[in-house]
Amino acid sequence: MPVHVHEFAPIPIILDALLETAKLIPFLFLAFLLMEHLEKKAGEKLISALSKTGKLTFAGPPLGGLLGILPQCGFSVAAANLFAGKLISVGTLIAVFLATSDEAIPILLANPEHFGDIWVLILTKLIIAVVFGIIIDLLVRLLDKREEAANFDEICHDCGCHEHGVLYSAVKHTLNITVFILALNLVLGFIVGAVGEENFFRFLESFGAFQPAAAALVGLIPNCAASVLITELYIEGGLTFGSAVAGLCSGAGVGILVLFRTNKDIKENILIVGLLYVIAVLSGSLVNLIL
Repeated sequence: MPVHVHEFAPIPIILDALLETAKLIPFLFLAFLLMEHLEKKAGEKLISALSKTGKLTFAGPPLGGLLGILPQCGFSVAAANLFAGKLISVGTLIAVFLATSDEAIPILLANPEHFGDIWVLILTKLIIAVVFGIIIDLLVRLLDKREEAANFDEICHDCGCHEHGVLYSAVKHTLNITVFILALNLVLGFIVGAVGEENFFRFLESFGAFQPAAAALVGLIPNCAASVLITELYIEGGLTFGSAVAGLCSGAGVGILVLFRTNKDIKENILIVGLLYVIAVLSGSLVNLIL
C-alpha cells in the first residue's frame, strides 16, 4: 500500500507568513494609536481612583475589571505595584489580571471578520473579573491582615511605555507585535506544513475538555507572546472561544513578574497565580459549555 508523503514547501510558507503579517500592520497601528490615546487620557485618573478604593469589597473589583479591559501592559503592572503597596485588595488585583487581554483586542481589531468577537470577549472577561474579584474579597475579608496603605505617589506604576509620547508608543507596540506575529506565523506555518493542517488541528482538538486548562497554562507565560499565540490560534480555528477566554484570563502579561518583584510575600504571590489559573480554567470551561 503506497505511503502518502506530505509535501513540505518552505518558500511559500515564508511568503505567506510575510504577506499575512504585512496585511495586519495598518490595522495594528491604528488600534494601538487609539489604545494609547485612551490610556493617556484616562489611565492616570483610573489608576488613581483604583488606589482610593482600598479594601471596599464592592468598589475595587468592578473598577479593576474596567481598568483591566484596556489592552495595555501598564495597567496590570500598576495593579501589581498598588497591591504590593497595600493600596488595593487581592480581589481587585485578580480582577485586573483576569480582565487584562494584553494584545488580543488589537489583533482582533486587525482581523475585521472577528470584530464581533471583541465585544463578547470584553464583556465575558469583565463579568468573570468582577464576579470572582468580589467573591475573593468576601472570602478573605475576615482573614486579611495586610498593613495600612502606603502613599499612592510613592508607588511606581509606570512600565515606561509612554516616555516619548502616544505616536512613539503606538509605533513601538506595533513593531513589537508585528515581530511576534511574524515569528508565530512562521512557526505555525512550518508546523502545519510539516504535519499537515488537518493533523495539526486534530491535535489541538484532541485536548477536548482539557483545552481550556492547556490554554490557561500558556496564558501564564509573562509575555505578550502568549496572548498573541492564543488569539492567533483562536482566529485560525485551533482553539474554541472558551479556551481562548481561559488563556486570556490567566494572561496578565508582565504584571505577574512585577508582582513577584514588588510583593515580598512569595506564598501570597503563588496563591494569587494559582487562583488566577483555576478561575481561568473554570471560566473557559463554563463558556465552552454555554456556547
